[in-house]
Parts: sequence; C-alpha cells; structure tokens
Amino acid sequence: MDKQKQPQQQTQQQSQQQKRTITVTLPQIAKLIDHSLLHPTMTDGEVLAGLEMAKKYKVATACIKPYCVSAAKDVLDGSGVLICAVVGFPHGSNTTNIKVLETEEAIRSGAHEIDMVVNVGKVLGGDWEYVRNEIQAINEVAVKHGAVLKVIFENDYLKDEHIVHLCRICTALPVAFVKTSTGYGFVRQPNGQYSYQGATIPHLKLMKQNVGPNVQIKAAGGIRTLDEFLFAMSLGVSRIGASATASILEEAVKRGIKNTPTEVPLPSGVKISIGSY
Repeated sequence: MDKQKQPQQQTQQQSQQQKRTITVTLPQIAKLIDHSLLHPTMTDGEVLAGLEMAKKYKVATACIKPYCVSAAKDVLDGSGVLICAVVGFPHGSNTTNIKVLETEEAIRSGAHEIDMVVNVGKVLGGDWEYVRNEIQAINEVAVKHGAVLKVIFENDYLKDEHIVHLCRICTALPVAFVKTSTGYGFVRQPNGQYSYQGATIPHLKLMKQNVGPNVQIKAAGGIRTLDEFLFAMSLGVSRIGASATASILEEAVKRGIKNTPTEVPLPSGVKISIGSY
C-alpha cells in the first residue's frame, strides 16, 4: 500500500513545486540589477555603451571599475541609476589604508555604492580581528559620506564556516549588503584548469540564514538567465550583479512581465552557476 502511494505522492510534490509562482514587475526586476562593467578587457567605448544600457533599462546601479566613476557620473547624472564602484577588486589584497583611500576617492568622484572584496587570505587564515577591523574601517567611511557598502566574500575560495563567520561580522557592524563573489575568483580544478561557481543556491541559502534582518544579499557570478534571476529573488536576494542585463529584461518582456504586478511561475530544477536546486 505504502509502495503504491509513494509514486503518487512524489508526483503531487513535483506538481506543487512546478506551480510555485512569484509576482514581479519589469521595473522591480530592473531595480534589482547592478549592471556589471568590470571585465578587465573592456575599453572606454565599451564602458560608455554599457553605461548607456544601464540608463536605458533604468537598473539599480552601474557597477564599474574605479577609474570610470567620473565618466559614469557624466552619463548617469539625473537618470536615477546609481554608481557602484569596486574596491580592492578582484582579489582583496590591498592594504586597509589603500582600500579606505579607494573608497573615499570613489565617493568623492560620484559613487553611491561600494563593492569591497575582503582580504581572502586573512579570512582563510582565521585572522578575524584583521578582517573585522578592515570591514569596519571601510564601512565607517562609506556611511560617513552617505554611501552603501557591499562586502564581497568570494565564496568559491571559502568553506561554509568562513561564510557564516563573515555573515556574523557584517551583521554586527552592520553593513548594508553581503555579496557572494566578484565573478573572477577562479579556482584551480583537479585537471589543472581554472573555473568558478559564483552565486550558488546553497551559498545563497547559507548567507540568508546567517545575516541579520537589516543586511541584504547581493548575488553575483553566473546569473545569466531570467529563470536564474527569478529563483535568486525567491531566495530573498535583493540585488543581483549581472552582465546579461539586456537579455534578462528582454526575456521578461517575452514572458509577459509588465510594469504592473505580474504572476509568473518559478522554474523547477533551475541552476545558478553549477549549484543546483
């Protein structure tokens, strides 16, 4: 009897999962996006084109390299799109003083938000006093000047206990956001090649479980489709770093998502990077 019921119960559970929905609007999706313009090979012309795209789609921010802040201000001023500058990017190995100076200069030049990479070696070595003091110093500068700090963990390099400890530090300070990755944290694989996972579902869930209610989560690295985007939203992510902004928003239009609240099904079996649901 139990054996006969089991396949039926599994089918019902699968059906329920497939019927899960999320209600969104096009402007809501756009305002979750930090449009990423960080690839090291991007020319000034490509950065300017990316800034125009960010303005066209009215995203939350354009996430840019530090030297681009002034140019971004010229393009985005008055558009409602904020400027997000990276600090200590991508490996977090600058001294604390340099990171503080980078933060101050970026804000003076027009940045509204700062995405700062932790010192990964200090995290792995368990030098939590150093890690906390550095995050605190940069957060204080950002807050003093009315800017928002997002702390990039670079999860690919870390174990779960490191991620949990960083979440607790960021909650205690507190910072505005914790962020999964830079998108450039390549890890050497057994075959000798380098790759990265970026934002994975297990890591997003772990971060959500271990940050306080006033700390938001930014997912970055590997989110390239609308399905991945919507699933990240459903996990409680409130900002998403993406370079595939145009294709995500164009797919949303094709799916019938409008400027008014639209109920759409959540995908089943979605993958964010190589982490699976």
